[in-house]
Amino acid sequence: MTDLFCGAGGSSSGAVQVPGVVVCLAANHWPLAVETHNSNHPTTDHDCADLSQVDPRRYPHTDLLWASPECTNHSVARGRRRNIDATPDLFGDVLPNEAAERSRATMWDVVRFTEHHRYRAVIVENVVDVARWILFPAWLAAMTALGYDHRIVYLNSMHAHAAGDPAAQSRDRLYVVFVRHGAPALDLDRWTRPTAWCTTCDRTVSAVQAWKNPTRPWGRYRAQYVWRCPSIRCRNTVVEPDWVPAAAIIDWNLRGQRIGDRSKPLAAKTMARIEAGLAKFAGDPYLVRHYTPRGSWAQMSTRVTAPAPTLTASAVPSLLVPVEGRDGKHAQPVTAPMRTMTTRSETAVLVPYYGNGTPRTTVEPHGTMTTRDRWAMVVPLRNHNTAKSTGEPLDTIAAAGNHHGLTVPAPRVEDCEFRMLEPYEIKQAMAFDRDYLLLGNRREQVRLAGNAVTPPAARDLITAVAEALGHHADTAA
Repeated sequence: MTDLFCGAGGSSSGAVQVPGVVVCLAANHWPLAVETHNSNHPTTDHDCADLSQVDPRRYPHTDLLWASPECTNHSVARGRRRNIDATPDLFGDVLPNEAAERSRATMWDVVRFTEHHRYRAVIVENVVDVARWILFPAWLAAMTALGYDHRIVYLNSMHAHAAGDPAAQSRDRLYVVFVRHGAPALDLDRWTRPTAWCTTCDRTVSAVQAWKNPTRPWGRYRAQYVWRCPSIRCRNTVVEPDWVPAAAIIDWNLRGQRIGDRSKPLAAKTMARIEAGLAKFAGDPYLVRHYTPRGSWAQMSTRVTAPAPTLTASAVPSLLVPVEGRDGKHAQPVTAPMRTMTTRSETAVLVPYYGNGTPRTTVEPHGTMTTRDRWAMVVPLRNHNTAKSTGEPLDTIAAAGNHHGLTVPAPRVEDCEFRMLEPYEIKQAMAFDRDYLLLGNRREQVRLAGNAVTPPAARDLITAVAEALGHHADTAA
């Protein structure tokens, strides 16, 4: 595979998870991104260049091309864009000029490189709004003229779990998959339809994407489409695909600062969002279902869905499941010793530090990661983290693990702890491995992560393409 506009290496990291796929070349215009990619993919050849100025003959031929062209011009946020890169962030870091400059690379570079190399397949990733680009039909026509058929896939990263675990992040993207005309049909449905629990059928199903406007299949999850059960017996009930919660990537060992003790008060809008989040989520009960996609205790990751399956009298394996996902705390059979119980409260709300986003609980997937450090975490300090005697009434408990389905008034904002998410937490929300190296200062690391492709999405799509090209990957590998 050739990886153009490779960024920090999310697409390459997903590709190498597919048995038999090798990333031969990766190119990008930002030196720090290329250095980061090289640090994690040392066997790949690298080129730091403005790809719009590169002759395709410079690079070797490969079977597959992955390309993630510059998305700035296609993003809805373009009209609100500010020169934020030249402004120091909360930690005094500023992005270098070469990262702040908009790349001249465009979607047309994909056509140029494909015309010369005639790849067996091409996958292009971008924001969903690229489909509204006035030249998008012409761009597709150019690839058709080169002899390629295409499928457009709208996939949220939290639903990319056909060949492994997904990202703990809600991130909508568009993927255009091209194969040569006459090539075997792509079975994309097999690799892009997430599993979900149908409450009516009382079973796990392979969900079907259902557009709110079937005549115009375009857009984002929940806004323009939902997932439904494929069975007509339940009248295609709307289902919620399984996900990995944001709590799985948060480092619960890090403490925030009590909001009431801050020397510089938070902005009024930030305080309002925190109050809204606490009012909506603090003390809320959550019904969770945990399972493993591969039937292996060792490989189990915590995923949750709103409904729980029907309980029967049959004996089934039981698990002790930790509330959070930090190192060394995994689900285990009830026959194993229970881990140490502490007085630490580990329930939190993710709050946008600025912008127009809304708060969400850490039981949900993380919000979309961008190139700006925008997410903060607020932790209610229940009982000030003090232990209580068993002779006293039990505190309010939620089904997330340390509280049950009782309700309590939302805690005071001043008594909550507040902190920004660390770059390594953002990296894991993108589904990079824990040991994946992001170079640069804090702000550069956030940008590297936010610009990247989530590896699970690349993994699943490349698996589908490799299968169509005659390479049948073992999904259990």
